[in-house]
Amino acid sequence: MRFTAWIVLVATLLLWSGNWVVARAVREGVSPAVATIGRLLIVLAILLPFALAGLREKLPSLTRGEWLVLAALGLAGGGPHLGLQWLGLHFTTATSGVLYMSTTPIFVMLMAIPLGERVGALQWIGVAVSLCGVVLIATQGDPSLVSFNMGDLLALSSTIVWACYTVLLRMRRDPLSTIELLVMVCAFGLVFMLPWLAVEVHQEPGLTLTADGVLAVVYSAIGSMLLAYVGWSYVVRRLGAAGAGVTMPLMPAFGVGLSAIFLHEYPHWYHFAGIGLIFAGVGLSSLRSGSRSCRARVRCG
Repeated sequence: MRFTAWIVLVATLLLWSGNWVVARAVREGVSPAVATIGRLLIVLAILLPFALAGLREKLPSLTRGEWLVLAALGLAGGGPHLGLQWLGLHFTTATSGVLYMSTTPIFVMLMAIPLGERVGALQWIGVAVSLCGVVLIATQGDPSLVSFNMGDLLALSSTIVWACYTVLLRMRRDPLSTIELLVMVCAFGLVFMLPWLAVEVHQEPGLTLTADGVLAVVYSAIGSMLLAYVGWSYVVRRLGAAGAGVTMPLMPAFGVGLSAIFLHEYPHWYHFAGIGLIFAGVGLSSLRSGSRSCRARVRCG
């Protein structure tokens, strides 16, 4: 069971890393709101027929608190989180965007501690080691190169919002299955993205949407949202919020490779050294979270 969770985790992070590369490659071919709403509509079209009967039966019995958690999940994981990611990649590189995802464990642990999730010393050490690898890659081996532009801040904001989604999964008490949950996350995310779309239409009435942009949205919907969200829910349920969160530094390792292949951003010595530190940190973190996080009660459907 634990081996399966790790296989699913690796596949999930690989799909998410690919999404940063794709979004960067087609940034001129589709606007952030159109990309986000497009992928939400695709996922809803695919899943709603399978979830409709269950939702009709279960939604009327949900409490106000359960509705609020679902709405918060839609806000954190379905709409603005994705829009911030796509918008940020208009101003920063895919490699930088993926690197900032490595800060997720810090925010996940900080948000999970008040909810009763215990974080051990090895987890903190593992995160620190991983972040050393991130800094090494981000600065190209020279700390004087550290800088944040608007794209960096937007990408980091997307990361913080995603950490909220990860922790909110633990707060669920509703009876929805994984598919039903994803439908509700997409539905709420769609609602939250409508004001953003209105602003885009107001600023640029003729929104750009190229053929490459359409293909990117389809990949983003099916790969990095549909398959990856289901995989992430499975992983959080098996490993716990902190246990899953500390593995996010794997994304830069995948992102650097994908960026080299598709964006011709070829790795240097500091990429390999940084990736080595990232993997070492993830290994340390998983040693501490092993037995406890397998027992964590995270209801994801």
